[in-house]
Amino acid sequence: MRMILPPLKDRRVVDRFLSSFFCEYKPLHFKKAISIVCRFYHLKNPQIEWFEYLDWGKTAGKTYENGQIYLVHPENWKRGRKYYSERRWINTVYHEMGHYVLWADAESKADKFAFRMVRGLNQQK
Repeated sequence: MRMILPPLKDRRVVDRFLSSFFCEYKPLHFKKAISIVCRFYHLKNPQIEWFEYLDWGKTAGKTYENGQIYLVHPENWKRGRKYYSERRWINTVYHEMGHYVLWADAESKADKFAFRMVRGLNQQK
């Protein structure tokens, strides 16, 4: 299966905005990152709600059929978690966006979407 993704240039910008949001908690950075992805797929921006934890700490994000996404806020993600890094949080955001964009066959396609969004980001031009 071929998956259509935003251009590498746009994916790098999205990744930078998400990284910046993880460090500085500026909501504008997160909104810009999500809007770039949604604009590419001609979708409206999803409703996103922030939580301290989901499912007693077992889940980092959830996406619903109505386009609503629940995410653990980076501030809470970092608190008291030894192995949870910025990269894992960003990958979780990509995974949930994969659910939002590719609702059918949700889990396997969301995993592929998250994996392919970061492929090639660290390579120099």
